[in-house]
Amino acid sequence: MSSVKVVVSQIVDETPSVRSLRLVRDGGGTLGPYEAGAHIDVKGPTGVLRQYSLCGPPTEPDSLLIAVKREVDSRGGSEALHRVREGDILEISEPRNILGVAQDADTHLLIAAGIGVTPLLSMAYHLHDSGANFELVYFSHSREHTAFLELLETRAEFRDRVHLHIGITRGQQQTVLDELAGSASSTSAVYTCGPEGFMDTVASVFTPLVGPNNVHIEHFVASDIDTSGDTAFTVEMDTGETFEIPSDRSILSVLEENGIEVFKSCEEGICGSCVSGVLEGEPEHRDNCLSAADKAAGNQIALCVSRAKTSRLVIELF
Repeated sequence: MSSVKVVVSQIVDETPSVRSLRLVRDGGGTLGPYEAGAHIDVKGPTGVLRQYSLCGPPTEPDSLLIAVKREVDSRGGSEALHRVREGDILEISEPRNILGVAQDADTHLLIAAGIGVTPLLSMAYHLHDSGANFELVYFSHSREHTAFLELLETRAEFRDRVHLHIGITRGQQQTVLDELAGSASSTSAVYTCGPEGFMDTVASVFTPLVGPNNVHIEHFVASDIDTSGDTAFTVEMDTGETFEIPSDRSILSVLEENGIEVFKSCEEGICGSCVSGVLEGEPEHRDNCLSAADKAAGNQIALCVSRAKTSRLVIELF
């Protein structure tokens, strides 16, 4: 996928650790519109490539907005973007979407904690513009650390749909979620993003009510994977080429080693870039990008982390 050069046109310190960057196309031109819930790859000054959710109005054509949290233990991506200045040039990918808005839901519940609010903001803009019934529930530690606080409290799109829960305990979070679940049904769609434990709690509360296919989770970090029991298997391409995948290698790495070009980005099972089709065999899903319904269908696989339950997979590249 081709990259696009953009200029950082505006930087806003949203919290002491979160800054938003407004990006415009270098040399002029449009960047949008895009699908609500989308993200982009961003290559910072150090060359580190990371994924960031788009958090502005999806219909806005002239710029893209991302928010970057400075992570102390990061591998350099967030630190680098906290050093850029207005006027600096970055490289980004075209927007792509693995979250998306459910088309058949009659109620949409957007549930965020911390920086997890970013992918849900673009969805809130879209749902407001389309006249959908939605609520945005946002948990944060303090007002100082609530990103986009002024926007959420004052802008018409959000003011009457936003429920801020600032500085409450985990036990109180559970109470809020249980009360919110009282308004959910099998025709509701739930979207959540935030720390892993928080998203697990949201899923445990709402899955029995709305079903696993109606709980949509956006991950920022890769899950730990136990590879101790991994075994070798065979991958056959729809073109007839066959490759042995050793127990200590990914499908992606073997294909690339053999000159097969696969679009990739995070290589951690988060972004969905390398997701490909499964024509035969049963994948062992280890990613955090495919939905529960996609995994159950068994006709897609994230080549960077997932493996095979069967001795052979037949795949096609998307």
